[in-house]
Amino acid sequence: MIDFQRINSAALPVLPSLLRRWLPDGRREGHEWVARNPRRADRSLGSFRVNMNTGRWADFATDDRGGDVVSLAAYLAGIGQAQAAHNLSEMLGLH
Repeated sequence: MIDFQRINSAALPVLPSLLRRWLPDGRREGHEWVARNPRRADRSLGSFRVNMNTGRWADFATDDRGGDVVSLAAYLAGIGQAQAAHNLSEMLGLH
């Protein structure tokens, strides 16, 4: 059984560094990371945002959104949440 809550809780403190890795062209604006959405032909910063306090994210141009870091990792990689949770768990050393 995957402990999504544990993985998300462990990911939140390091979310800024994860975002720099996953969305390197983004920037911090207050408590949000603002970036281009790599899943579409996004030409400018602004519509794709991640709340670094909660992990919630949204693309306001497409209405894609999620409530935590695992769903963000799954969305960005184009994989299911179980695989994203596994990958993130390994990355965070939560074996």
